[in-house]
Amino acid sequence: MTNKETIKNIVEDCGVKLYDIETVSENDRKIFRIYITSQDGIDLDKCAEITRILSPIFDVEPPVNGAYTLEVSSPGIERALKKEDHFKSSIGELVKIKLINTDTIIGELKEFKDGKITILEDDGELSEISLDEIEKVRTYYKW
Repeated sequence: MTNKETIKNIVEDCGVKLYDIETVSENDRKIFRIYITSQDGIDLDKCAEITRILSPIFDVEPPVNGAYTLEVSSPGIERALKKEDHFKSSIGELVKIKLINTDTIIGELKEFKDGKITILEDDGELSEISLDEIEKVRTYYKW
């Protein structure tokens, strides 16, 4: 099987960063999804380029067992924050946090340090939240 480091190197050789990889099941189909990012944004041409490069490699060394569909895309404007790099690169952005206790907090991500995030909430309150208390975090865009 193709490993994450190989995928990361190929993606970076194309001038973008690997954001995340996930395997999901949707409508009884297995999807191997690669998310890529760039300071200049991601367009369909870049996704197609990386797909064209990876497809023949995956024909020889599949990334997962069994039948799957390959998708290469941007993580989107409201992207999930899962890794330390995700949090650090999102400092200064609005985030929406769903806590394990079902509370929701929206505010500006000010800091990520020692497994805790600091959020400046709309009411001016500065909150420090441990990752252990969080169910999920996404960047948030006010439409």
